[in-house]
Amino acid sequence: MADGFALFTDRSVVAMRVNGELKDLAATVLPTDIVEPVSIDTPDGLNILRHSATHVLAQAVQTVNPAARLGIGPFVTDGFYYDFDVVDPFTPEDIKSLEKAMDRIIRQGQRFVRRVATHDEARAELAAEPYKLELIGIKGGPGEGGDAGGNNSATADEESVEVGGAELTIYDNVDPKTGETVWKDLCRGPHLPNTRMIGNGYSLTRLAAAYWRGSEKNPQLQRIYGTAWPTKDELRAYQVRQEEAAKRDHRRLGAELDLFSFPEEIGSGLAVFHPKGGIIRQEMENYSRKRHAEAGYDFVYSPHITKSTLFETSGHLDWYREGMFPPMHLDEERDDTGHVTRQGVDYYLKPMNCPFHNLIFKSSGRSYRDLPMRLFEFGSVYRYEKSGVLNGLTRVRGMTQDDAHIYTTKEGMKEELTTTLNFVLQLLADYGLEDYYLELSTKDPKKFVGSDEAWAEATETLREVAEASGLDLVADPGGAAFYGPKISVQAKDAIGRTWQMSTIQLDFNLPERFDLEYTANDGSRQRPVMIHRALFGSIERFFAVLTEHYAGAFPVWLAPVQVVGIPVSEQYGPFLDDVIATLKNSGVRAEVDHGGDRMQKKIRTHTKAKVPYQLIVGEDDQANGAVSFRFRDGTQQNGVPVTEAVRIIVESIENRAQVTTIPLVAVSEVEA
Repeated sequence: MADGFALFTDRSVVAMRVNGELKDLAATVLPTDIVEPVSIDTPDGLNILRHSATHVLAQAVQTVNPAARLGIGPFVTDGFYYDFDVVDPFTPEDIKSLEKAMDRIIRQGQRFVRRVATHDEARAELAAEPYKLELIGIKGGPGEGGDAGGNNSATADEESVEVGGAELTIYDNVDPKTGETVWKDLCRGPHLPNTRMIGNGYSLTRLAAAYWRGSEKNPQLQRIYGTAWPTKDELRAYQVRQEEAAKRDHRRLGAELDLFSFPEEIGSGLAVFHPKGGIIRQEMENYSRKRHAEAGYDFVYSPHITKSTLFETSGHLDWYREGMFPPMHLDEERDDTGHVTRQGVDYYLKPMNCPFHNLIFKSSGRSYRDLPMRLFEFGSVYRYEKSGVLNGLTRVRGMTQDDAHIYTTKEGMKEELTTTLNFVLQLLADYGLEDYYLELSTKDPKKFVGSDEAWAEATETLREVAEASGLDLVADPGGAAFYGPKISVQAKDAIGRTWQMSTIQLDFNLPERFDLEYTANDGSRQRPVMIHRALFGSIERFFAVLTEHYAGAFPVWLAPVQVVGIPVSEQYGPFLDDVIATLKNSGVRAEVDHGGDRMQKKIRTHTKAKVPYQLIVGEDDQANGAVSFRFRDGTQQNGVPVTEAVRIIVESIENRAQVTTIPLVAVSEVEA
């Protein structure tokens, strides 16, 4: 027998995987075990680094404020957080003092030591920590292995950092000089061998409020966020990316460019699009409609509300009720004495479009000749997201999904899935997103309908289609919806952030629940296979992604104002009016700035508004029947003939050009 320290001498190795399970380096391994090193710069290594940093943060907080009570402290994407119950919340000014306290703990090189505890032992040791006691109670419930129940999956996953796994464990922070335990926390692990390995590549980033276990019925705690990286240079690179991300924040750009807003009078998570934002959204939708029509989709429409029985049939009321708005009880009638003469019915705002499309399929007899049937809808749906998770257009309560449902034969489902995936990838590329990988979400064993055999077949079919695409495929165990597995397209934006975009789900279950049938070529009645497909996910979220991807400088075809004419002085205005009129007749969104500001101020104004093309006209331009192009990056091309300028602009729109520069061939033609 040996431990990881004896097996690995590379100092970048911070943990190990033993027979597929992550473990501390101090864990004992047998000669027959399959042991793999986990380096600090791998995804698992980074998670272990960040989780270890949460313990140091919590210890620092209780050093500064001994009365602080501990919530949970998981790693998250690019960082970590820890929740605390404190009488006097920390302020941004306290961040530096907490970091200094963390620095002292890190320099001490305290060892993270894992030990197994019974539930009684854990309760005794953590008697002063009420939130930990609650988690121990969850762990000690029926089966002693269940999750936190009644919470969303993200909350349950974060709590599993504390109590997940087959046994209850506590990690002691041990002083290397005295061997004394100086702090402890309920934790699944694994952790770094010691605090010194956190180094100086960490930073506390912000404060927030969070309800315990994600429920507004529970106490509100203070959340402290941080990030941690293997080196100071990597930390700085991350901070630079965050600074760039802040500049691209769609909420800020939405206000600066007058695209959308969230009026308080309407309610949280409910956006209105202003005229300029409406143009962008209209262009996004119109191009999508065009491509869907070319690909053989039929357009359908469905109402925003429905009787509860529809969602009972689909299973949404069983599996998705918490994400739905409360019902409206309607249609009840009473007589003059108040007695009910007609029972009322519960109506729900729809969170999904699929049940409605199933009814459209079922509305008449279908034959194998009708398949594949591709139904498409820009359908508005409503989901009761908790206020704490609402985030601009990326997390809203009212959204419009570009929802498609494809009904096909079992024999044809693989071909249809391949066609659908190719269509999705091509259309995303048309909007300027071309760097992506695929994720395969599989069955959540605690939340699914249908047989294991159907799930296995659906999952394997999706896997084969995804692998045949040639894109990288990563696993998302347990991430599927309750009715079937899915492929999701994970797209990278201009600064390297990953966004989940399109999803393709294979479903054998809803056709069964809705008793959907078609007549096969042998005359028998067969069950169709259903493919759920959302390309944008939602218009709102895709709008936000594109806004941040382009930093508000949309490609010409999407820009709300594509061309602004700027006369050097008032006398050149009429000439520009004629140029702009020609552009408008060609469908270009163009206008002339006849305002009283000086030319340079007009240029600055429209550059800040991220207008793709500015056409400037002075004496020489007017005399030669030309214009001067000015682009968003500040470059300029002078003396471009008007007819050539119109051609360049119109072609850049028709070709959905991603950049606003004159093609070299056009420049050479002008100079010739």
